[in-house]
Amino acid sequence: MVINTGLYDVSSEGQPFIVPAVGGIVPNVRVGDSAFGFMADHIEPAVTVKHPETHQNTTLNVLSCIGNEAVVTSGDAKGEKGRVTGKHGGVEHVMVDFAPEAMRRMTIGDQITVWSCGLGMRLLDVPNVKIFNLDPDLVQRIGMDVQGGRLRVRVARIVPAAVMGSGLGRSTVVRGDYDIQTFDDTVAQQYGLRELRLGDIVAIADADNSFGRIYRTGAISIGIVAHGRSFVAGHGPGVTTILTSATGEIDIEVDRDANLATYFNVH
Repeated sequence: MVINTGLYDVSSEGQPFIVPAVGGIVPNVRVGDSAFGFMADHIEPAVTVKHPETHQNTTLNVLSCIGNEAVVTSGDAKGEKGRVTGKHGGVEHVMVDFAPEAMRRMTIGDQITVWSCGLGMRLLDVPNVKIFNLDPDLVQRIGMDVQGGRLRVRVARIVPAAVMGSGLGRSTVVRGDYDIQTFDDTVAQQYGLRELRLGDIVAIADADNSFGRIYRTGAISIGIVAHGRSFVAGHGPGVTTILTSATGEIDIEVDRDANLATYFNVH
C-alpha cells in the first residue's frame, strides 16, 4: 500500500489528511465490502498488480479483463488462483481478489500472471451495445439477457452522469476507470451513492463510453466499482466500464446483489 510521497493530501473541504491509499496486499478489503467503510483514499481491494516497466504495465492494464483468472507464480503462495476485479487509471493498477489465506502468504514482489481473455469481444445480437474489460465467463455469470434487440442487465445502483469525475477525457475505456463524486448530499442520498460497495455493478445514466467517457443524453453505460471512496475534489469510488450504448439500448433491473462478491462466491 502506498502513502502519498507528499504525505498530506487536501480534501474537498480544505482539510489536510494522511490515510492509506492505493496498492499493496489488503486482506481485509474485498469485493462486497462498502466503498466507504474504510479510513482510506482510493482503497483497492485485495491484491494490486503492477508491472515495473511502463509499457509492459500498460499492456497488462489493457489486456486484463474483469473475471480473468490470475495465478501466483512465485513466493510462498505460488499456485494460488484469484480473479481480476477492476482496473484503476492514473496509477494504472489491476486489482485481483484472492482468498484471505492466500493473501497472508503473499508478499510485495511476488509475481502474478493474468490469463487474459475478453479484449475485443462483441455482442452480435445487440450491435449497438459495446462490451469492454469483461471475461466471457463472467458474462454468463452476470446473466445478461437479450430481449427484442435490447440488452437487459441487473445493476446494484443507478448513477447520474452529472456526478462522474476523475477519468473523464480519455479516448479509450479499455484501461483504468472514472470516479463517482459523492460530495453533493442531495444527489448522494437520492441515488444511495454512499451505500455503494466494491464490486457493485452500476448503471451510469446519460453516459456514453463508446470511444471515451462523455455525457450524452439517453445513452447508458454499465461499470463495476473498482476502488473505494476519496476525500479529494473530483474523485470518489472508481468505475471500470464493461458495457455502453450511445443509443440507450440497455435496459436495467435494480438488484442489490449485483456484485462481484455474488458471482465469485466471496464471503
